[in-house]
Order: sequence, then C-alpha cells, then structure tokens
Amino acid sequence: MNRIEQLNNFLKENPKDNFVRHSLALEYIKMGDDLKARILFEEILNDSPDYVGSYYHLAKLLERLHQTNLAIEWYEKGMLAARHANDMHAYKELQSAYEDLIY
Repeated sequence: MNRIEQLNNFLKENPKDNFVRHSLALEYIKMGDDLKARILFEEILNDSPDYVGSYYHLAKLLERLHQTNLAIEWYEKGMLAARHANDMHAYKELQSAYEDLIY
C-alpha cells in the first residue's frame, strides 16, 4: 500500500483529522497533484483556522501556481492565526515568505 492509500484509509476512520489531511496534501504536492493538495489545505483552514502549519504550504502552492494575490491573502491570514496562537516561529516563517513575495 502506498502512502496516499494509507493516509486515505486513516481519513476514512477520522475524516477531519488535520494532521492526516495535511500529510496527504503534502503527498499530493510530491506527486504533482496541486489541485488535490490545494483543496485539502483549504478544507483544513476553513474547518480549523487555528491549524497554523497549513497556511505556509497553501500560500507557497499558490505562489507556484502564479496566484500571487491569493498567496498574499493566505500569508496574511496565517500570520494572524500564528500571532493569535502565540506561535512566533510560524509567524516569522510566514512573514519571511510574505515579505519575499511582496518586495
């Protein structure tokens, strides 16, 4: 069984498990399936806006797809979420990527 099948099986047991959905999205990126990855990241963040780790990956994905304005929006949302969660490491990582994009 490959990793994607394994993660999908985990999701059948617990469809809202953010760690598994995030991991699956990263696997889709590795496979070149950006659309499936994007959908998963957006679902995670719509369901759980405090799941800070997905903001960076979604914004980077949008950058690669040349959707700069959307990437900027997700970086900004991520910085707010990271600040709210008092996760300064994630905040700085998001801020750095955001500044690289806008400057």
